[in-house]
Amino acid sequence: LAQHDCHKPLHTLCHPTSRSCSEMVVYNFKKIAAVPTSKDFVDIVLSKTQRQTPTVVHKQYAIGRIRSFYMRKVKFTQQAYEEKIARILDEFPRLNDIHPFYGDLINVLYDRDHYKLALGQLNMARGLIDRIGKDYLRLLKFGDSLYRCKQLKRAALGRMCTLMKKLKSSLEYLEQVRQHLARLPSIDPNTRTLLVCGFPNVGKSSFMNKVTRADVEVQPYAFTTKSLFVGHTDYKYLRWQVIDTPGILDHSLEERNTIEMQAVTALVHLKAAILYFVDLSEQCGYGIKEQVSLFQNLKPLFEGKPLVVVLNKSDMKTLDQCTAAEKALVKAMEGPGVQFLTCSTLTEEGVMGIKNFACDALLAHRVDSKISRAAKAGKDASSLGAIHVAEPIQRDNVVRAPVIPTSVSSRMEGGESTHTSRKLQKEVMLERGGAGVYSADYRQQYLGLKDEEWRFDTIPEIMDGKNIYDYVDPEIEQMLEALDREEEERLVAEGEEMEDEQDDGMTEVEREQLAQIRKKRHSLKSESKLAKTPNHPIMPRTAGAARRGDLSSRGRSMDEHLEELGFDEDTGARKRARALSASRGRSLERKAEKSVAKEMEHEDNDATEVEGGRPSKRLRSSSKARDASVSRDVAAGAYSSPAQASNALRVAKKKIFSSMKVGGKHTARRGEGDRHIPTLMPKHLYSGKRGNGKTDRR
Repeated sequence: LAQHDCHKPLHTLCHPTSRSCSEMVVYNFKKIAAVPTSKDFVDIVLSKTQRQTPTVVHKQYAIGRIRSFYMRKVKFTQQAYEEKIARILDEFPRLNDIHPFYGDLINVLYDRDHYKLALGQLNMARGLIDRIGKDYLRLLKFGDSLYRCKQLKRAALGRMCTLMKKLKSSLEYLEQVRQHLARLPSIDPNTRTLLVCGFPNVGKSSFMNKVTRADVEVQPYAFTTKSLFVGHTDYKYLRWQVIDTPGILDHSLEERNTIEMQAVTALVHLKAAILYFVDLSEQCGYGIKEQVSLFQNLKPLFEGKPLVVVLNKSDMKTLDQCTAAEKALVKAMEGPGVQFLTCSTLTEEGVMGIKNFACDALLAHRVDSKISRAAKAGKDASSLGAIHVAEPIQRDNVVRAPVIPTSVSSRMEGGESTHTSRKLQKEVMLERGGAGVYSADYRQQYLGLKDEEWRFDTIPEIMDGKNIYDYVDPEIEQMLEALDREEEERLVAEGEEMEDEQDDGMTEVEREQLAQIRKKRHSLKSESKLAKTPNHPIMPRTAGAARRGDLSSRGRSMDEHLEELGFDEDTGARKRARALSASRGRSLERKAEKSVAKEMEHEDNDATEVEGGRPSKRLRSSSKARDASVSRDVAAGAYSSPAQASNALRVAKKKIFSSMKVGGKHTARRGEGDRHIPTLMPKHLYSGKRGNGKTDRR
């Protein structure tokens, strides 16, 4: 019924005076998102937290990183809950903001108190979840280990989920309300409307099917229509909505059920033309007396609206065929503004005439109401036809005259102008260069001075509650100059004393050497400190010696260095230094002597060697190169034949290759440099049913 209103925002209200009111419809409850159950609510939020937050943390991490890891999870979960709850609260209509018709209709269908209580519980849960998140975030800031932080996170998420599980009944109720609201017809309370009412089974739905494009179910028993139905028709190039209401029985308001109260709500709040259907043939199961009694009970709801009494089923019985008593009962319904019309929905006789008459009556009524409002406002009806001007009513006889300042009233009495003649700061600013150039002198605004001459004085400096200028001597300049002269004389005297102290019996050359030694010692200390710090590259020793400028880096020998330091050749220190600097390896002379001796020994051994024997030791000169060498067992003669040696080599290679395969006991393990191919769908998480046990792997 409301295909054309899908572009409208959710439950926006159109004022009757706006031009957009010619378009339907105002409320669209079909856009309210589904409300999940408490269990689904928890699963959605926790799975979202698991997917959109980091999942790996180790105890080796810094404690600050561990805290931020779990604090992020708690904060994300709290925000996810808050966003979903806020969306539910925003999408459901507020009863105080929507049209009274929809407010009372929701009250009839779903109970206003229960509806507000469910939304209030959700709103309170949002505040409690926010408080839980803040409390546990405060506790997580002091977590001292991974285990404690994890337990705090688990407690925070557990409390939030427990709180949502307690809202199970409220969430289920709101979901049922949402489903029912989505099935409600889209009714515009402010557009041109024809409202059909009366007893059950008197022909209301049949009339609606004839005048509109709606297809309401029609059956020969009472209460076939159990809710409001809306159809649309055109008249004088205007769109009209026709509302079919459920049947109303003749009893008190307190005894009426939900189905009947929907019709009563429409009668109360909709400004429409009322079509009250009466079945003179009494085939509906209710007599004319009962139908007239219901009309009298509903008559207060018809005030201020065009009213048409439709005598339906004229093909069965007309008003002329009624008895005198029945005519008297029908005549009792007459009154100001009440029109009687006859029709038959079976033969369609008089149906379109009733529709046209009701539409003309409603248009005339709307025009008269606008003119009457404009007449009350005392203005032209063409400009204020749709505006209601509210005028306050005098509550008492107290005179409340306007309050005028004394200075202004005195000027007015003297005939002076009330406009001030002083120059504004803005004008002064424009005269003196404009913004950014002119700086206002705020000393002009000083108030409460005993002497106005003090206004532009220099502000004194206050220290310890006392004005410094109170303690300034008038001859301060002369005193400062004398103090400077005294300081210069004292510095000159101290310089002479220092020159006297420097006479320590050393020559100029010795002083220079002493200065160089001190400078060298200072540089060595600095280099030592720099070498101990890790923030420098590792350099070879030659580079360090070149930087320091000592020993062989500058082409000097140890002897020259020791002579520069003042050590003679025959001193013990010099001999000890030479001994320490001597090479510990084999000298060339000793190598030559040993090689000659070994060769001679080798010749002797060759001369005395028996057949099949081996020398006891191999000479270094007779050893083979690395690429021409053989294994130790071959060299030691462990194999009796070359075939046995090759077989042993083949078995050794096979064993080595088998140990290098992936899955070996201690080799070919995956390292941190290897490519990691994760298992995206682990079988234990995606196969089978979850039991009733723990769900800790969340």
